[in-house]
Amino acid sequence: MSARTKARKRALDVLYSADLRQTPLRQALATEAERAASQPAREASWLYAREILDGVIEHQDEIDEQIETYAQGWTLARMPAVDRAILRIGVWEVLYNDEVPDGVAISEAVEAATVLSTDDSAGFVNGLLAKIAQANGTANRG
Repeated sequence: MSARTKARKRALDVLYSADLRQTPLRQALATEAERAASQPAREASWLYAREILDGVIEHQDEIDEQIETYAQGWTLARMPAVDRAILRIGVWEVLYNDEVPDGVAISEAVEAATVLSTDDSAGFVNGLLAKIAQANGTANRG
């Protein structure tokens, strides 16, 4: 598993647990940062996870708006919590991280949905992220 894949999983864990516990994301990030400081062996995955989490926090309104706009018939509240977390990471990577090709961001999100969510989630995540990439003109990036 690549360092970025581990980092995405780590960011996903923080987003998911904050959502379930209804903890403010900044507070969850601060808690994870404290834990990361005591685990230097996991620093490689923490650096990118922190970048993801900072980006999701900074752009959460725009990210959630994109998800709601293109998730025809689905509100964020209606989605499984794990799907919300996966989509927030995927949308951040597609729209705000030029270092990650859209295809990689979408593929990683689909893989996470396949492993961690419902049978229908992978197709939903794939279609939604592809629509967002196409609508925002990033679909050919990378």
